[in-house]
This record gives sequence, structure tokens and C-alpha cells, in this order.
Amino acid sequence: MSSWDSKQYLKFSKERTQPAIDLANRIEINPQSIIDIGCGPGNSTAILARKFPNAKILGIDNSENMIISAKKNYTNIEFILCDAENGFSDIECKFDVIFSNACIQWIPNHEKLLNNMMSLLNKDGTLAIQTPMNYEEPIHKIIAKVTKSDKWKDKFPNPRIFYNLMPNEYYDILSEISSDFSMWTTTYFHRMKSHNDIMEWYKGTGLRPYLSVLDENDKLEFEKDISDEVIKAYPKQKNGEVIFRFPRFFFIARK
Repeated sequence: MSSWDSKQYLKFSKERTQPAIDLANRIEINPQSIIDIGCGPGNSTAILARKFPNAKILGIDNSENMIISAKKNYTNIEFILCDAENGFSDIECKFDVIFSNACIQWIPNHEKLLNNMMSLLNKDGTLAIQTPMNYEEPIHKIIAKVTKSDKWKDKFPNPRIFYNLMPNEYYDILSEISSDFSMWTTTYFHRMKSHNDIMEWYKGTGLRPYLSVLDENDKLEFEKDISDEVIKAYPKQKNGEVIFRFPRFFFIARK
């Protein structure tokens, strides 16, 4: 997997952090210990620290760049390098809350993953997850169309795989591994100042696996091909801004 860039990711920190705030606000217990899986540069972990000031909090991520950024920005929180895809053998304790904001879509085999997460929970603990569920939005259709075109398909022999399941599949898994759970979706209508803002957003996430394998000349041409389609798919509002719809899927489960 290509390396993450915390500076690029944080260009839209307010918009990226709002789902973490909304998810944290649905946690009904008063935890003594929390782990933030896929903590990134620590913006979601900081939300947990503010909401639960008495809890011991650990943030983990598989990106060294993200962990360095998190440690620099939030010196009062513990962060360690850990790859959730390989299980949690390096984590020696259990937690009252397992929290993960916009991470699991990058990890395969969610049935195994959620079982592993549950194994880290204390009895009556809470599993709180948010993952993007925006595959029907124009930006994703554009990326699929361009990357699979005759012009570009040979450049991407290993296209990104989307690991998210359908809500009914999560329902079945959660009904087997938890005593109670709830699921919901929220669509965020982000205000983008320009079409370029949408490009900058996705250069930090969804376009990252593709851009990482291109040379500088190809990057510029590929970005232009994506941008041309984005301009056609997202009309400007009267004030010149662009509405960027972003549906997200949430669930909370009790052990």
C-alpha cells in the first residue's frame, strides 16, 4: 500500500473530523479505556480525548507518517504503529471502547476484522465504527471510469479493492457477535470552494493508490482527466461553490 500524507489528509480536517464527532456522541457508556483504530494524524483521537477526559486512550495506525504527525500534534495521547489487518497481537490489554473512523474500508475480510475487534473489548464494551459508503457518488464512478479506460488501465494492474460490505451483511455479522447494535447512515453535504477542492480531498484518500504508481508527467495528465470529469459531474452553485455529497455508514455494537 502506498504511503499516507498527513498534510494532504488534513487539508479538510474539519470535514473529515465531523463524522468522528457524530460517532463519539453516540457512545453511551463512560469508558475508562479507548483504542482508536486507524487514528490517522490523531484528529479523531483528539475528539475522544475531549469527550472522555478521564479515559486512557491509545491511537493506532499502520502509517508511520500519520503516527509521527499524531504524536507531534497531540503530545498528551499515546500513539503506536500497528497494522489492524494483521490482527492485534501487539495489543496486550482490552478496552471499554473500540473506535474506528474511516479506516475499515482499507482492510479486507470484515467478518474476521470485526471478530478481532470484539476480542479486544471488555464485557459490556462498545464497538463504534464509521466507514464511507459513497460508491454511488459521481467521484467514485469517475475514478472507476478513468482508471479502467484504454488510456490508463495498463498503468494500474492492481486497482484499489473496496472492502466494505453491504449494510445487510454487517447486520448479520453484528447479530452474531454482539448483544445489541444499531446502524445508520448520514450524508454530509460539504461546501467546496471549487472543483479543485474535490481533487485535493481525493488526492489524500481515494486517488492516492493510483497517483502513487505514476511518474510526475502521468500524474498531471491523470489528474486532469479526473478533474475534467469532476467539473462535468458537479455543477457550481450560484455563489461559485460546489456541493460535495458524502454518504457515510455507522454502527455501534455492544459486547
